[in-house]
Amino acid sequence: MNPKRFGLPVAAALTAALLSGSAMAQVSDDVVKIGVLTDMNGPASAPTGQGSVTAAQMAIDDFGGTVLGKPISIVIGDHQLKADIGAAIARRWYDVEQVDLIVDVPVSAVGLAVQNIANEKKRLFITHSTGTADFHGKFCSPYAIQWVFDTRALAVGTADAVVKRGGDSWFFITDDYAFGHSLERDASSVITANGGKVLGSVKPPLATPDLSSFVLQAQASKAKIIGIAAGPPNNMNEIKTGSEFGVFKGGQQMAALLALITDIHGLGLQAAQGLLLTTSFYWDMDDKTREWSKRYFAKMNKMPTMWQAGVYSSVIHYLNAIKAVGTDDPLKVAAKMRETPVEDFFARNGKLRDDNLMVHDLWLVQVKTPEESKYPWDYYKILSTISGDKAFGPPDPACAMVKK
Repeated sequence: MNPKRFGLPVAAALTAALLSGSAMAQVSDDVVKIGVLTDMNGPASAPTGQGSVTAAQMAIDDFGGTVLGKPISIVIGDHQLKADIGAAIARRWYDVEQVDLIVDVPVSAVGLAVQNIANEKKRLFITHSTGTADFHGKFCSPYAIQWVFDTRALAVGTADAVVKRGGDSWFFITDDYAFGHSLERDASSVITANGGKVLGSVKPPLATPDLSSFVLQAQASKAKIIGIAAGPPNNMNEIKTGSEFGVFKGGQQMAALLALITDIHGLGLQAAQGLLLTTSFYWDMDDKTREWSKRYFAKMNKMPTMWQAGVYSSVIHYLNAIKAVGTDDPLKVAAKMRETPVEDFFARNGKLRDDNLMVHDLWLVQVKTPEESKYPWDYYKILSTISGDKAFGPPDPACAMVKK
């Protein structure tokens, strides 16, 4: 272009137009597309499922529906808790449907399969409902982010807080697979480090129909705390059986290393009363949590789990990062997400570390008695705050992204 021929005003206008076109091209395919990959009808659907979809849509709506002048859209997939189905959907989304970010993805096997696809396709993935610490450990990736919890935070957070409150003798009922074993191992290390004792454990297989004998062994141990190192369905069945056998009335307490508010709702306070657990989020904690949760309740007719609230939090943080850097380039967006503190209704003192784990405060809570509960979903008494650094611990040296 010859500025003298066109005149400076025209040349400046053309240059501005070219720059504007360049900026517009920073959003791939002229749309920011977010895929909610979840369990829509299976055993994980209550704490994730449609509630996670609703949370993501709320975030998009609250953000205004566009970013950098481009629309934000959402797609939904049901992986049916099967790793091969989850991986196939993720591959199609990234390859064909040009999805920029996948969120949610309950259960570790599916989450790790989706992470592999995200790495291969160099697209972002944020997991909320998968707890394995391998996400930010030996399998850590610049494209995969863990937002809500990991097994270490729940196990260590609960054990540390409970021992310091006098619960210094434990007996575990542990799911007999890697998830349960890791919960028991992490909790046991903290118990013994704080001067407590682990009196033993029993290990029922996953989905054991009758857990009576295992609960009776735990009860007979006389341990102050019966640790439930299990996920669904064993964890809720063990708590229900313990209530029926008078564990709480006998002076023992049960501590669930993974339990969600939808689990407590399903059990009912009569069965769950007295249970100790650690959570990343409680809807009735303060004005900020209540305001968002009541809007969610109006759409879902139930209160959100920590996983569903975390979906909203991460999607807003992701969209703000796109706006700040002027592009949806995955690595640039992830870098901005790490650079920006996470302080919202969901997270207190939140930060996305170099290993792509979002570290934030957690809370030790106790399930209320039916008499203590004054209104629907009034389920928890907050006993103490657990700092994120204490709960999650230092970055795993096995992560190649961690600065040595």
